[in-house]
Amino acid sequence: MLKLIGVLTRQYGSGGRLIGKKIAEHLNIPFYDKELISLAAEETGYAESFVTKMEQKKSINFFTNLYMTQQELPATDQIYLAQSKTIRNLANKSSCVIVGRCADYVLKDFPNCIRIFIHAPIASRIERLEQEYKEKQKNWEDYLHKQDKNRSSYYNYFTQETWGKSLNYHMTLDSSIGIDESVEILLHLVKIYQSKFK
Repeated sequence: MLKLIGVLTRQYGSGGRLIGKKIAEHLNIPFYDKELISLAAEETGYAESFVTKMEQKKSINFFTNLYMTQQELPATDQIYLAQSKTIRNLANKSSCVIVGRCADYVLKDFPNCIRIFIHAPIASRIERLEQEYKEKQKNWEDYLHKQDKNRSSYYNYFTQETWGKSLNYHMTLDSSIGIDESVEILLHLVKIYQSKFK
Protein backbone atom coordinates (compact mmCIF):
# COMPACT_ATOMS: atom_id res chain seq x y z
CA MET A 1 0.00 0.00 0.00
CA LEU A 2 1.26 3.47 -0.90
CA LYS A 3 2.32 5.46 2.17
CA LEU A 4 -0.06 8.37 2.74
CA ILE A 5 -0.18 10.85 5.59
CA GLY A 6 -3.57 12.31 6.40
CA VAL A 7 -3.41 15.58 8.34
CA LEU A 8 -6.59 17.07 9.79
CA THR A 9 -6.87 20.59 11.14
CA ARG A 10 -10.27 21.34 12.64
CA GLN A 11 -12.52 23.83 14.33
CA TYR A 12 -13.37 22.94 17.91
CA GLY A 13 -16.54 20.85 18.06
CA SER A 14 -16.55 20.03 14.34
CA GLY A 15 -15.92 16.32 14.94
CA GLY A 16 -12.53 16.41 13.21
CA ARG A 17 -10.89 14.12 15.74
CA LEU A 18 -13.60 11.47 15.35
CA ILE A 19 -13.44 11.75 11.55
CA GLY A 20 -9.67 11.27 11.63
CA LYS A 21 -9.95 8.29 13.97
CA LYS A 22 -12.55 6.59 11.77
CA ILE A 23 -10.41 7.13 8.66
CA ALA A 24 -7.37 5.62 10.40
CA GLU A 25 -9.43 2.64 11.58
CA HIS A 26 -10.82 2.07 8.08
CA LEU A 27 -7.35 2.19 6.54
CA ASN A 28 -5.84 0.21 9.44
CA ILE A 29 -3.10 2.80 10.03
CA PRO A 30 -1.92 4.59 13.21
CA PHE A 31 -3.86 7.59 14.52
CA TYR A 32 -2.17 10.40 16.45
CA ASP A 33 -3.80 13.20 18.42
CA LYS A 34 -3.35 13.28 22.19
CA GLU A 35 -0.65 10.64 21.74
CA LEU A 36 1.58 13.47 20.53
CA ILE A 37 1.44 14.98 24.02
CA SER A 38 3.07 11.87 25.51
CA LEU A 39 5.71 11.79 22.79
CA ALA A 40 6.51 15.49 23.22
CA ALA A 41 6.75 14.99 26.98
CA GLU A 42 9.32 12.25 26.43
CA GLU A 43 11.27 14.46 24.03
CA THR A 44 11.35 17.53 26.32
CA GLY A 45 11.35 15.88 29.74
CA TYR A 46 8.30 17.88 30.78
CA ALA A 47 5.32 16.26 32.51
CA GLU A 48 2.39 15.42 30.23
CA SER A 49 0.10 17.69 32.25
CA PHE A 50 2.50 20.60 31.65
CA VAL A 51 2.70 19.87 27.91
CA THR A 52 -1.10 19.76 27.74
CA LYS A 53 -1.32 23.13 29.46
CA MET A 54 1.37 24.83 27.38
CA GLU A 55 0.99 23.31 23.91
CA GLN A 56 -1.65 25.81 22.75
CA LYS A 57 0.16 28.85 24.11
CA LYS A 58 2.68 31.04 22.36
CA SER A 59 5.75 32.84 23.63
CA ILE A 60 6.86 36.37 22.80
CA ASN A 61 8.61 35.92 19.46
CA PHE A 62 9.17 32.46 18.08
CA PHE A 63 11.44 33.48 15.20
CA THR A 64 13.65 35.58 17.46
CA ASN A 65 13.77 32.63 19.87
CA LEU A 66 15.12 30.38 17.11
CA TYR A 67 18.48 32.06 17.58
CA MET A 68 18.62 30.68 21.10
CA THR A 69 19.79 27.20 22.03
CA GLN A 70 17.15 24.53 22.64
CA GLN A 71 17.67 24.84 26.39
CA GLU A 72 17.23 28.65 26.32
CA LEU A 73 13.91 28.56 24.46
CA PRO A 74 10.67 29.17 26.36
CA ALA A 75 8.79 25.98 27.24
CA THR A 76 6.07 26.68 24.66
CA ASP A 77 8.62 26.83 21.84
CA GLN A 78 10.44 23.72 23.08
CA ILE A 79 7.14 21.84 23.06
CA TYR A 80 6.25 23.04 19.55
CA LEU A 81 9.66 22.00 18.21
CA ALA A 82 9.49 18.63 19.99
CA GLN A 83 6.03 17.94 18.57
CA SER A 84 7.19 19.00 15.09
CA LYS A 85 10.14 16.62 15.29
CA THR A 86 7.85 13.82 16.48
CA ILE A 87 5.35 14.50 13.66
CA ARG A 88 8.09 14.32 11.02
CA ASN A 89 9.46 11.10 12.52
CA LEU A 90 6.00 9.49 12.51
CA ALA A 91 5.36 10.58 8.92
CA ASN A 92 8.70 9.14 7.82
CA LYS A 93 7.95 5.84 9.53
CA SER A 94 4.59 4.82 8.06
CA SER A 95 1.16 5.84 6.81
CA CYS A 96 -0.84 7.55 9.55
CA VAL A 97 -3.48 10.13 10.38
CA ILE A 98 -2.42 13.12 12.47
CA VAL A 99 -4.81 15.64 14.02
CA GLY A 100 -3.86 19.24 14.81
CA ARG A 101 -0.59 20.59 16.22
CA CYS A 102 0.28 22.49 13.02
CA ALA A 103 1.01 19.14 11.34
CA ASP A 104 -0.24 20.43 7.99
CA TYR A 105 2.46 23.10 8.10
CA VAL A 106 5.17 20.84 9.57
CA LEU A 107 4.60 18.34 6.74
CA LYS A 108 3.80 20.84 3.96
CA ASP A 109 6.73 19.61 1.85
CA PHE A 110 6.22 15.96 2.72
CA PRO A 111 5.31 13.80 -0.30
CA ASN A 112 1.91 12.12 -0.27
CA CYS A 113 0.58 14.26 2.60
CA ILE A 114 -3.13 15.06 2.31
CA ARG A 115 -4.08 18.21 4.24
CA ILE A 116 -7.71 18.64 5.31
CA PHE A 117 -9.51 21.40 7.23
CA ILE A 118 -12.71 20.33 8.99
CA HIS A 119 -15.24 23.03 9.88
CA ALA A 120 -18.95 23.30 10.66
CA PRO A 121 -21.55 25.98 11.44
CA ILE A 122 -21.78 27.16 15.04
CA ALA A 123 -25.20 25.54 15.57
CA SER A 124 -23.92 22.15 14.42
CA ARG A 125 -20.88 22.38 16.68
CA ILE A 126 -22.95 23.39 19.70
CA GLU A 127 -25.29 20.46 19.09
CA ARG A 128 -22.30 18.10 18.94
CA LEU A 129 -20.85 19.49 22.18
CA GLU A 130 -24.18 19.20 23.99
CA GLN A 131 -24.48 15.58 22.88
CA GLU A 132 -20.87 14.82 23.81
CA TYR A 133 -20.88 16.49 27.21
CA LYS A 134 -24.56 15.79 27.99
CA GLU A 135 -25.17 19.34 29.17
CA LYS A 136 -26.43 22.64 27.86
CA GLN A 137 -24.63 25.89 28.45
CA LYS A 138 -25.70 29.39 27.60
CA ASN A 139 -22.15 30.34 26.64
CA TRP A 140 -21.26 27.54 24.16
CA GLU A 141 -20.99 30.04 21.32
CA ASP A 142 -18.55 32.26 23.24
CA TYR A 143 -16.59 29.16 24.23
CA LEU A 144 -16.29 28.04 20.60
CA HIS A 145 -15.14 31.46 19.47
CA LYS A 146 -12.50 31.45 22.21
CA GLN A 147 -11.25 27.97 21.26
CA ASP A 148 -11.07 28.89 17.57
CA LYS A 149 -9.25 32.11 18.43
CA ASN A 150 -6.70 30.20 20.52
CA ARG A 151 -6.08 27.66 17.76
CA SER A 152 -5.85 30.37 15.14
CA SER A 153 -3.42 32.49 17.19
CA TYR A 154 -1.21 29.49 17.97
CA TYR A 155 -1.14 28.33 14.35
CA ASN A 156 -0.57 31.78 12.86
CA TYR A 157 2.18 32.51 15.40
CA PHE A 158 4.26 29.38 14.83
CA THR A 159 3.70 29.01 11.09
CA GLN A 160 3.31 32.59 9.87
CA GLU A 161 0.39 31.20 7.85
CA THR A 162 -3.36 31.70 8.26
CA TRP A 163 -5.29 29.00 10.11
CA GLY A 164 -8.18 27.70 8.02
CA LYS A 165 -7.09 29.40 4.80
CA SER A 166 -8.37 27.17 2.01
CA LEU A 167 -5.24 27.54 -0.14
CA ASN A 168 -3.24 25.71 2.57
CA TYR A 169 -5.33 22.54 2.26
CA HIS A 170 -6.22 19.96 -0.37
CA MET A 171 -9.80 20.07 0.88
CA THR A 172 -11.95 21.96 3.38
CA LEU A 173 -15.02 20.03 4.49
CA ASP A 174 -18.19 21.03 6.34
CA SER A 175 -18.77 18.14 8.75
CA SER A 176 -22.39 19.12 9.38
CA ILE A 177 -23.21 16.77 6.48
CA GLY A 178 -22.51 13.98 9.00
CA ILE A 179 -19.48 12.23 10.46
CA ASP A 180 -19.85 9.04 8.43
CA GLU A 181 -20.56 11.04 5.27
CA SER A 182 -17.45 13.14 5.88
CA VAL A 183 -15.39 9.98 6.37
CA GLU A 184 -16.76 8.54 3.13
CA ILE A 185 -15.79 11.66 1.17
CA LEU A 186 -12.28 11.71 2.60
CA LEU A 187 -11.75 8.00 1.99
CA HIS A 188 -12.65 8.68 -1.65
CA LEU A 189 -10.01 11.42 -1.67
CA VAL A 190 -7.48 8.92 -0.32
CA LYS A 191 -8.33 6.52 -3.16
CA ILE A 192 -7.74 9.28 -5.70
CA TYR A 193 -4.31 9.98 -4.19
CA GLN A 194 -3.44 6.31 -4.08
CA SER A 195 -4.23 5.92 -7.80
CA LYS A 196 -2.42 9.16 -8.66
CA PHE A 197 0.85 8.22 -6.97
CA LYS A 198 1.01 4.54 -7.91
